[in-house]
Amino acid sequence: MEYTHKPVLLDESIEALNIRAGGTYVDGTLGRAGHSREIVRRLDGGRLICIDRDLAAIAAARERLAPWMDRVTLVHSNFSELGEVLRQTEAGEADGMLFDLGVSSPQLDDASRGFSYMQDAPLDMRMDTAEALTARTVVNEWSGEELRRILYEYGEERYAPAIARAILRRRETRPIETTLELVDIIRSAMPPAALREKQHPAKRSFQAIRIAVNGELDALPPMLRAAAAGLAPGGRLAVITFHSLEDRIVKRTLRELSQGCTCPPGFPVCVCGKKPVLRLLRPRTPGPAEVAENPRARSARLRAAEKLDPFDL
Repeated sequence: MEYTHKPVLLDESIEALNIRAGGTYVDGTLGRAGHSREIVRRLDGGRLICIDRDLAAIAAARERLAPWMDRVTLVHSNFSELGEVLRQTEAGEADGMLFDLGVSSPQLDDASRGFSYMQDAPLDMRMDTAEALTARTVVNEWSGEELRRILYEYGEERYAPAIARAILRRRETRPIETTLELVDIIRSAMPPAALREKQHPAKRSFQAIRIAVNGELDALPPMLRAAAAGLAPGGRLAVITFHSLEDRIVKRTLRELSQGCTCPPGFPVCVCGKKPVLRLLRPRTPGPAEVAENPRARSARLRAAEKLDPFDL
């Protein structure tokens, strides 16, 4: 099988995880196993737990990671269930966890999945095809106000009201069925100046609908807290984001976990009892060479942190 997926910020991720040969690691977003492959090949006596909600990713990883399957556990699940996965796999405290929040290249390139605004396909966008909610349902059945909200909040689309109105007008006559049909509707709602911008006019809207279909943002804070709780002292957490909305959530949650006390500044003594859990590490972004080789890496950012030893606080 030929794999063309290019793992983003690969060297920086491996460096951030500070891998020990005998350690236990979690790849919470397996994808096409690019990061997992580089983690597991560094293990000797260690263990790698790979999680993905996409059954195609799990199936592909069996071949991609075949030489190391004696130290790999594949789990079909959502990273929102991280705590339960760690319990079921009896992982104990992990020495490192990695989460790549981007949609993998094979998902984007497979027209049948409906993620791409460049190829025609049924409106789907499910990362886990066993789930019921699809992009078709969102586009054809959600209210105009809810469509406007997700386009503005999840896509940061400044023309969200106009695009939502255009979707409502079209679906009054017939259901919207395909990705390129939706692209045409989005284009029709945008002014000529916006259509001349370098970025594809449907990019933000497709991002928003994908996030809504898969519940991506709601899962982030509890996942990050479960990851911090599941790390051994000195263990590392690494998270790769691809757009400002999810990056702000990751940044804010990691900062909260690194600050500890949340009492108002005027309190003479701490009454909340909260202690810092993580020590933040320096964020990283792709270098010019990686961006030239893989343009999809351009907006990526790696945030990392190290679990503190509570006995040292």
